[in-house]
Amino acid sequence: MAATPDTVHWRGVNHLALITTDMDATVRFWHGVLDARLVVTLATPAFKHYFFEIAPGNTVAFFEYIGQKIDTFAKPAGVPYEHAAQLDHISFNLPDEDALHRLQHRLKEHGCGVTDVIDHGFLRSIYFNDPNGIALEATWWVLDPTGRPVDYTDERMFSDPDPVPAVRELRDGGGLERTVSTHLVDEVTKDFYKPV
Repeated sequence: MAATPDTVHWRGVNHLALITTDMDATVRFWHGVLDARLVVTLATPAFKHYFFEIAPGNTVAFFEYIGQKIDTFAKPAGVPYEHAAQLDHISFNLPDEDALHRLQHRLKEHGCGVTDVIDHGFLRSIYFNDPNGIALEATWWVLDPTGRPVDYTDERMFSDPDPVPAVRELRDGGGLERTVSTHLVDEVTKDFYKPV
Protein backbone atom coordinates (compact mmCIF):
# COMPACT_ATOMS: atom_id res chain seq x y z
CA MET A 1 0.00 0.00 0.00
CA ALA A 2 1.30 3.44 -0.89
CA ALA A 3 1.88 6.11 1.73
CA THR A 4 -0.84 8.74 1.97
CA PRO A 5 -0.92 12.05 3.85
CA ASP A 6 -2.66 10.32 6.77
CA THR A 7 -0.25 7.34 6.88
CA VAL A 8 1.14 6.66 10.36
CA HIS A 9 4.93 6.73 10.24
CA TRP A 10 6.04 4.46 13.10
CA ARG A 11 9.61 4.89 14.31
CA GLY A 12 10.05 1.91 16.64
CA VAL A 13 8.90 1.68 20.24
CA ASN A 14 9.07 4.92 22.22
CA HIS A 15 8.69 2.91 25.40
CA LEU A 16 7.06 -0.22 26.74
CA ALA A 17 5.67 0.57 30.19
CA LEU A 18 6.13 -2.37 32.55
CA ILE A 19 5.87 -2.93 36.31
CA THR A 20 8.60 -3.77 38.80
CA THR A 21 8.49 -4.32 42.55
CA ASP A 22 12.28 -3.88 42.81
CA MET A 23 13.68 -1.01 40.75
CA ASP A 24 17.21 -1.62 42.04
CA ALA A 25 17.21 -5.20 40.74
CA THR A 26 15.61 -3.95 37.51
CA VAL A 27 18.44 -1.42 36.95
CA ARG A 28 21.06 -4.06 37.75
CA PHE A 29 19.56 -6.47 35.19
CA TRP A 30 18.51 -4.15 32.35
CA HIS A 31 21.54 -1.82 32.56
CA GLY A 32 24.09 -4.22 34.03
CA VAL A 33 23.27 -7.53 32.34
CA LEU A 34 21.40 -6.55 29.17
CA ASP A 35 23.52 -3.41 28.62
CA ALA A 36 20.40 -1.28 27.97
CA ARG A 37 21.57 2.15 29.14
CA LEU A 38 19.53 3.79 31.90
CA VAL A 39 18.63 7.12 30.21
CA VAL A 40 15.82 8.67 32.31
CA THR A 41 14.62 8.48 35.91
CA LEU A 42 11.39 10.15 37.01
CA ALA A 43 9.84 10.07 40.46
CA THR A 44 6.72 11.32 42.22
CA PRO A 45 5.57 10.51 45.75
CA ALA A 46 3.47 7.72 44.17
CA PHE A 47 5.98 6.04 41.84
CA LYS A 48 9.42 5.80 40.26
CA HIS A 49 9.56 5.59 36.44
CA TYR A 50 12.91 4.57 34.83
CA PHE A 51 13.70 4.29 31.11
CA PHE A 52 16.28 1.99 29.48
CA GLU A 53 17.46 2.60 25.89
CA ILE A 54 17.17 -0.40 23.56
CA ALA A 55 17.80 1.58 20.34
CA PRO A 56 17.88 5.25 19.39
CA GLY A 57 14.45 6.62 20.34
CA ASN A 58 13.33 3.21 21.70
CA THR A 59 13.11 2.42 25.42
CA VAL A 60 11.71 0.00 27.96
CA ALA A 61 10.31 1.81 31.00
CA PHE A 62 9.40 0.46 34.41
CA PHE A 63 7.05 1.79 37.09
CA GLU A 64 7.70 0.97 40.75
CA TYR A 65 4.70 2.07 42.82
CA ILE A 66 5.55 3.40 46.28
CA GLY A 67 3.64 1.89 49.20
CA GLN A 68 1.44 -0.25 46.95
CA LYS A 69 1.17 -4.03 47.18
CA ILE A 70 1.59 -5.34 43.64
CA ASP A 71 1.25 -9.04 42.92
CA THR A 72 3.73 -10.27 40.35
CA PHE A 73 4.29 -13.59 38.63
CA ALA A 74 6.74 -15.09 36.20
CA LYS A 75 5.76 -16.80 32.97
CA PRO A 76 7.54 -18.44 30.05
CA ALA A 77 7.41 -16.86 26.60
CA GLY A 78 4.88 -18.23 24.14
CA VAL A 79 3.21 -20.56 26.62
CA PRO A 80 -0.41 -20.03 27.73
CA TYR A 81 -0.66 -18.82 31.32
CA GLU A 82 -3.86 -17.97 33.16
CA HIS A 83 -2.54 -14.73 34.66
CA ALA A 84 -1.16 -13.22 31.43
CA ALA A 85 -4.13 -11.67 29.68
CA GLN A 86 -2.37 -8.91 27.72
CA LEU A 87 1.39 -9.35 27.64
CA ASP A 88 3.00 -12.63 26.65
CA HIS A 89 6.60 -11.51 26.14
CA ILE A 90 8.73 -8.74 24.67
CA SER A 91 11.10 -9.43 21.80
CA PHE A 92 14.01 -7.16 20.91
CA ASN A 93 15.90 -7.06 17.59
CA LEU A 94 19.57 -7.88 17.30
CA PRO A 95 21.57 -7.10 14.12
CA ASP A 96 22.85 -10.61 13.32
CA GLU A 97 23.29 -14.17 14.52
CA ASP A 98 26.65 -13.43 16.13
CA ALA A 99 25.01 -10.78 18.33
CA LEU A 100 22.39 -13.36 19.34
CA HIS A 101 25.08 -15.82 20.44
CA ARG A 102 27.03 -13.07 22.25
CA LEU A 103 23.91 -12.07 24.25
CA GLN A 104 23.20 -15.71 25.08
CA HIS A 105 26.79 -16.06 26.35
CA ARG A 106 26.51 -12.79 28.32
CA LEU A 107 23.32 -13.97 30.02
CA LYS A 108 25.00 -17.24 30.99
CA GLU A 109 28.06 -15.37 32.31
CA HIS A 110 25.75 -13.39 34.61
CA GLY A 111 24.08 -16.57 35.89
CA CYS A 112 20.83 -15.99 34.00
CA GLY A 113 18.76 -18.82 32.56
CA VAL A 114 18.51 -18.72 28.77
CA THR A 115 17.34 -21.12 26.07
CA ASP A 116 19.32 -22.53 23.18
CA VAL A 117 18.94 -20.62 19.91
CA ILE A 118 15.53 -21.48 18.45
CA ASP A 119 15.26 -21.48 14.64
CA HIS A 120 11.79 -20.24 13.59
CA GLY A 121 12.72 -20.21 9.90
CA PHE A 122 12.41 -16.48 9.18
CA LEU A 123 13.99 -15.55 12.53
CA ARG A 124 16.16 -17.03 15.28
CA SER A 125 15.64 -16.34 18.97
CA ILE A 126 16.70 -16.92 22.55
CA TYR A 127 14.32 -16.67 25.51
CA PHE A 128 14.94 -15.55 29.09
CA ASN A 129 13.26 -13.67 31.98
CA ASP A 130 14.09 -10.44 33.77
CA PRO A 131 14.06 -10.31 37.61
CA ASN A 132 10.39 -9.20 37.53
CA GLY A 133 9.40 -12.45 35.80
CA ILE A 134 8.79 -10.69 32.47
CA ALA A 135 9.35 -13.10 29.59
CA LEU A 136 11.87 -11.71 27.09
CA GLU A 137 13.11 -12.75 23.67
CA ALA A 138 16.09 -11.54 21.65
CA THR A 139 15.67 -12.05 17.91
CA TRP A 140 17.66 -11.87 14.69
CA TRP A 141 15.67 -11.62 11.45
CA VAL A 142 17.00 -14.23 9.01
CA LEU A 143 14.50 -12.86 6.48
CA ASP A 144 13.46 -9.36 7.59
CA PRO A 145 9.91 -8.53 6.42
CA THR A 146 10.03 -4.94 7.71
CA GLY A 147 10.85 -1.80 5.74
CA ARG A 148 9.73 -3.20 2.38
CA PRO A 149 6.43 -3.90 0.61
CA VAL A 150 4.41 -6.75 2.10
CA ASP A 151 3.52 -9.79 0.01
CA TYR A 152 0.55 -11.45 1.76
CA THR A 153 0.92 -14.45 -0.56
CA ASP A 154 4.51 -15.19 0.59
CA GLU A 155 4.03 -18.45 2.49
CA ARG A 156 7.40 -18.06 4.25
CA MET A 157 5.92 -15.12 6.17
CA PHE A 158 2.17 -15.86 6.00
CA SER A 159 1.96 -19.58 6.72
CA ASP A 160 -1.34 -19.79 8.63
CA PRO A 161 -3.40 -22.23 6.51
CA ASP A 162 -6.65 -20.79 7.90
CA PRO A 163 -6.01 -17.07 8.48
CA VAL A 164 -8.50 -14.80 10.22
CA PRO A 165 -10.84 -12.84 7.92
CA ALA A 166 -8.80 -9.63 8.18
CA VAL A 167 -5.73 -11.37 6.74
CA ARG A 168 -7.80 -12.78 3.89
CA GLU A 169 -9.09 -9.26 3.16
CA LEU A 170 -5.52 -7.91 3.03
CA ARG A 171 -4.34 -10.80 0.85
CA ASP A 172 -7.30 -10.80 -1.52
CA GLY A 173 -8.25 -7.12 -1.69
CA GLY A 174 -5.22 -5.18 -0.47
CA GLY A 175 -7.10 -3.53 2.42
CA LEU A 176 -9.42 -4.06 5.34
CA GLU A 177 -13.16 -3.94 4.83
CA ARG A 178 -13.69 -2.58 8.35
CA THR A 179 -11.87 -1.66 11.52
CA VAL A 180 -12.93 -1.90 15.17
CA SER A 181 -13.48 0.80 17.78
CA THR A 182 -12.40 0.71 21.42
CA HIS A 183 -13.25 2.50 24.65
CA LEU A 184 -11.49 3.53 27.84
CA VAL A 185 -11.87 1.08 30.70
CA ASP A 186 -13.30 3.72 33.04
CA GLU A 187 -13.13 7.37 34.03
CA VAL A 188 -9.89 6.81 35.99
CA THR A 189 -7.89 6.98 32.76
CA LYS A 190 -9.51 10.29 31.74
CA ASP A 191 -8.99 11.77 35.23
CA PHE A 192 -5.36 10.62 35.51
CA TYR A 193 -4.26 11.96 32.12
CA LYS A 194 -5.69 15.48 32.13
CA PRO A 195 -4.18 17.93 29.63
CA VAL A 196 -1.32 20.07 30.91
